[in-house]
Amino acid sequence: MKDASDFLVEIGTEELPPKALRALMQAFADNMSERVDEARLSRGEVCAYSSPRRLAVYVAGLGRQQPDRTVSLKGPPVRVAFDKAGAPTKAALAFASKCGADVDALGRETTDAGEWLVFSTTEKGRSAADLLPGIVQGALDALPIPRRMRWGNRDDEFVRPVHWLVMLHGNDVIQGSILGVEAGNTTRGHRFHSSGDIEIPTPAGYAGILETRGRVIADFDERRSKILDQVAAEARHAGGKAVGGEALYDEVTALTEWPVALRGSFDEAFLELPREVIIATLTGHQRYFPVAGPDGGLLPVFITIANLESREPERVREGNERVIRPRLADAKFFWETDQQVPLGDRTEKLKGVVYQQGLGTLHDKSMRVAALATLMANELRVDPDEVTRAAVLSKCDLLTGMVGEFPELQGTMGRYYAKAAGEAPAVSLAIGEQYLPRFSGDDLPESETGQILSVADKLDTLAGIFVLGKKPTGNRDPFGLRRAALGVVRILVEKGMDVDLGGLINAAVVQQPASTDDRGATRDALHEFLMDRLRSYFVDGSHGFSADMFEAVRARHPKSLVDFGERLAAVSSFIELEPAVSLAAANKRTANILKQAGYEEKGELDASLFADDAERVLYHAMQAARQDVEPLIDGRRYADSLRRLAQLRAPVDSFFDGVMVMTDDDRIRNNRLALLAELRSLFLDVADISRLTPTQE
Repeated sequence: MKDASDFLVEIGTEELPPKALRALMQAFADNMSERVDEARLSRGEVCAYSSPRRLAVYVAGLGRQQPDRTVSLKGPPVRVAFDKAGAPTKAALAFASKCGADVDALGRETTDAGEWLVFSTTEKGRSAADLLPGIVQGALDALPIPRRMRWGNRDDEFVRPVHWLVMLHGNDVIQGSILGVEAGNTTRGHRFHSSGDIEIPTPAGYAGILETRGRVIADFDERRSKILDQVAAEARHAGGKAVGGEALYDEVTALTEWPVALRGSFDEAFLELPREVIIATLTGHQRYFPVAGPDGGLLPVFITIANLESREPERVREGNERVIRPRLADAKFFWETDQQVPLGDRTEKLKGVVYQQGLGTLHDKSMRVAALATLMANELRVDPDEVTRAAVLSKCDLLTGMVGEFPELQGTMGRYYAKAAGEAPAVSLAIGEQYLPRFSGDDLPESETGQILSVADKLDTLAGIFVLGKKPTGNRDPFGLRRAALGVVRILVEKGMDVDLGGLINAAVVQQPASTDDRGATRDALHEFLMDRLRSYFVDGSHGFSADMFEAVRARHPKSLVDFGERLAAVSSFIELEPAVSLAAANKRTANILKQAGYEEKGELDASLFADDAERVLYHAMQAARQDVEPLIDGRRYADSLRRLAQLRAPVDSFFDGVMVMTDDDRIRNNRLALLAELRSLFLDVADISRLTPTQE
């Protein structure tokens, strides 16, 4: 018997949820890798496979046996294990019994803490055949499945009912039952292009046999690549390019085992509908790929992916065209009907729609957003009229038939309906941008009005849910608050919106209708939540700032996130300077001395009390630096300010080298502490440099 053989596990199910298939597949492979390693089985590469009716993992060169290992058990101290006469105590006897050995067979080990009884034995490695059923079961149990289901009269639970199981190690079937199904070496192919069981002689032949005999492309990425190529080819034949995001390709891949692209068409009259409506109709309901012409405008063409190779493709094409026609007709009906009522006429009806229990109606939310948006506009010196109007109308499209049918078009339809009703272009555009960014990496609002509206809307949502005490916990974030908070951070920083974030948070919390025991605590908790997102943005993202840089700036509590970013950039530049190490250490030492002395400012510095030349030199250097730095700070030229302060390195080093701060003379000691306090305040104007840990090559 070889020491290692390839291993294959395949779970055959009813159709798996398409939007979750890729994640389930990858998690299954990751879980298998982790558990195989924990079981101390050698292995090679791990590959994941999936299709609508299967999850599979292939492990190359999986060891057939755990290696033997020496196990040492530590017992009681020798002084406790034996009495004065040298006879074993109950502690020694109990340890020996636990180890299945006589007391005489126990060893001793000397450590710094004393001498201990120990027992060492060789643990025989278990076979992979014994371990694999448990490894597979554990990997399946750990899959990210929000809701599991039962089937038949069994207690087993999984994302979908399981109908077959392959567990093959080399040529050998691993005996065992998973989710109520006995393992074997036979799989099943395509529902229509294949029938009966298909034997898998060895794991290495799995993907090839499934494709040739079962008409199933088990490799998710290979299947996706074929779909991409076929869709692109059909779009070229139609004179355009396919329109569809990564998520649509993933979903279509998860719905097919043998993808075949077909091109269909629809009536050109439907092209009068907004582009987003046509795309939502084709992709959302039917998972079709729209096609855009060279000018970017949609063509009356779509591409669908069939899960079979039909003998009569024309009939399949006609069937798909027949299905999409009434869908587009419904969209056209909503489009025409919704415009019969001007968007602004729907504001009163918002009073009858509850936004969130405890937070009033959609009308209440619109008014709160309008107040916040107006506050921001005034702070940014922007005419608040258009911002306020956009906020008042922002939720009106939620009452339209189109958004009722296509919820993902909220905001988008508001923009179209506002424009149709004659609203100002800035108002219409802001309504369409209010939900941006919708996801990580999404575009930000381009218009200033849209940026203000988006931030105000998100802050109101955050404040309301925090007041209700429903902030995210662990991985749970049902209201999408982390996404909303990151959206606020991105817009404020990347669009340079220099506003007082703390003031906006306070305003957002104060105007919430729900009661809370401590609005101050809620405000602080929300501010901390946003700071955590800001930290992730600056430290964990691509900006290159370190955690200690972030904390150095955070300690100064900048009002504006724009100001926060400018200070971070300055600290990042400062840390590259040669004096940074010495000055950071000096700031840290200064902070510690002042803290240990319990120093509180007790008046002005008295230059006549300086008893050492190093004091005088540092004092005059600081006075000159302050004159230079103050206008730089006022102009927020933080990098220039820190570069100027870096010139204090020599007098600072000389002071600490030659001056004893904590002298016995109270007047001189307090004067020196005051000098250090002024030195610290100079650097604190930008950031708390004492928190930095710079290193020089």
